[in-house]
Amino acid sequence: MKHFLISVVFWVFAAILPLTAQNNPYEIDDECFKYFSETELLVGKPGFEESNAALLRTAITKGDTKAQTLYYVERLKHVSRSVPSKQAPSPQDEAKVVAAFEDLKQVADRFGYPQYFYYAYEILQNFYYNRGLPLRTVELAQEMQEIASERKDAYGLWMGHRYMVSLYVAQGDYITAKRYILESLKIYESSTDPVVRRQSVARLYCDLSDTYLIGNDSVRINVEKAVKNSKQHLDTLRCEYHLAKIAAYEKNVEEYQRHRDYCLKDPSLSSISTTAVRLFETLDAIIEGTFDGNAVGALSLSRTREVKYIANVAEVYGYKDQAFEIERLLVRKFEQLFANSNQSKITELDARLGNTVLSARLADKNKEMLNISRLVAILLAIILVIALSFFLFYTRQLSQAKEQDELRIAELKEANEKVRMADAAKTRFVQNMSHEVRTPLNAIVGFSQLLSLPDGSFSEDEKNVFSNHIINNTNMLTMLLDDILSASAMDAGSYKINYEDGEVHFIAQSAISSAEHRLQPGVRMYYAPESEEPIPFRTDPRRAQQILINLLTNACKHTMEGEIRLTSSLTSRPGFVSYAVTDTGTGVPPEQAEQIFSRFTKLNEFTQGSGLGLSICRDIAGRLGASVYLDTTYTAGGARFVLELPLHPDEQKQEEQIKTE
Repeated sequence: MKHFLISVVFWVFAAILPLTAQNNPYEIDDECFKYFSETELLVGKPGFEESNAALLRTAITKGDTKAQTLYYVERLKHVSRSVPSKQAPSPQDEAKVVAAFEDLKQVADRFGYPQYFYYAYEILQNFYYNRGLPLRTVELAQEMQEIASERKDAYGLWMGHRYMVSLYVAQGDYITAKRYILESLKIYESSTDPVVRRQSVARLYCDLSDTYLIGNDSVRINVEKAVKNSKQHLDTLRCEYHLAKIAAYEKNVEEYQRHRDYCLKDPSLSSISTTAVRLFETLDAIIEGTFDGNAVGALSLSRTREVKYIANVAEVYGYKDQAFEIERLLVRKFEQLFANSNQSKITELDARLGNTVLSARLADKNKEMLNISRLVAILLAIILVIALSFFLFYTRQLSQAKEQDELRIAELKEANEKVRMADAAKTRFVQNMSHEVRTPLNAIVGFSQLLSLPDGSFSEDEKNVFSNHIINNTNMLTMLLDDILSASAMDAGSYKINYEDGEVHFIAQSAISSAEHRLQPGVRMYYAPESEEPIPFRTDPRRAQQILINLLTNACKHTMEGEIRLTSSLTSRPGFVSYAVTDTGTGVPPEQAEQIFSRFTKLNEFTQGSGLGLSICRDIAGRLGASVYLDTTYTAGGARFVLELPLHPDEQKQEEQIKTE
């Protein structure tokens, strides 16, 4: 855990600090820097608030926006460190930290310092990681990468991937870490962002070398790349540390001692590895021939990579028993990691390794068993590698299965919501249709009863009025049932389109004749073609007429006075017959131009109708290769609906097929 924090701090400050500065490393006002330095030492301690407040006052006075941003950086660090570690934070403490986190992000965005925007994520990720909430840490890292992707910010992607490298290296998961290292290097190589390009990739190459077993050629290759890409003092120190380990393994004692002495003289060595000093002491004992294996206990087993390295070096220098003992310690470490899911297999493997250690000890007493002991050791090492690979693979599979389950749950929730909405729509439809059907039926029954009264009860004019009411309500009922049947036929796939020769004016005039009885008193309906000449074209005249009737009927329902005009044109859209129904009615808000074409949608629940008319129009138009829509550019009062029918539907289908291919 401590090594992970040091590693993250190194990455963060390596990214934030510029390579060049004038008076101080942060390139802020010198007086501001003085207060900032004092505040940095007081983070998490008494006296912090006063010092940080002085930093903010000075920064505002000097007009230094970067120093103002650093005020919020220090505040977030202070709040996060003030919460007890190694336990989940209370809701109140977490809320304070998250609030400081949001403040820093907003200020960094406002003043234009993206490095501190992403640094806010680094601080909060460390906060959760140190309190046993690794899942939240990973979620924040993913969120940071998503934001960087949306902003097309190479620096943010770079920071996110580097953090994931540090996280997985700290957990000893070098398989996953290797993937993020390679992605980070890819971002660096392909980026033209000057902030990214001036970052150091030496640490990445050193971490990449650790993903291979010592002795593999890739270890030295990547360390040499790290040396070439070193830009900072810590880069050089890290490279020296890795070169010392390589030299020790290769038995190049002189080179090892030179690199070791360089590292031990540097006070920053602990920021590279908290166990570096003990590692060198152990290597010295191995090289000098005084190694008894006990020194390995001083190395933290959380640094399994270094412990494994000691085992490899010990074996190279002939310490077989000690190497086996170290391997046994590693087995115990992995036994703890995988106890919940693979307890029996790890126990068996540990027992086998114990037998191997016993055999190795007996080999000193019986030289004839030496070859057998070596063979067993090799076989067990292979088994150990296979078992560890299986455990890591199984863990990855569990993680992927969890992600898939979460995705399925989200899909089920979405499907359930759609079912709920469909059920609600069905209920509204049934209630609406019950009302809509009952209204004309009541009128038909009522006026029929009046007509059935003995002669003399009503005059002929009154009877004619009653008859007209019966006819109108019968037509209304028929229209409602036709809408339902049409919608049902379309859903069942039995709605047929029969192409034949049609005539533009005939279809329009027939539609007006079928709809004019629905006009409100005093409203005028008429047809105004662009050209009086007959215009034949290929379509399904009955379906085209049905669309126009629905559009005209819809206009009749919403137009209480004025006029309804049906026009036709061949020039509005070349290759199409464009019909337009324009009324002086209540109109439709532009933002609802598409909503009204949904099934069971009625802008006014008090108007008659099923809410299916416009939806049926669009469905029929789609089958004809046509389009029907509300003209949102029309602002003269009322509404204008447009139907565009292709003159040559067969040619249009061929063109659409070619575009699709």
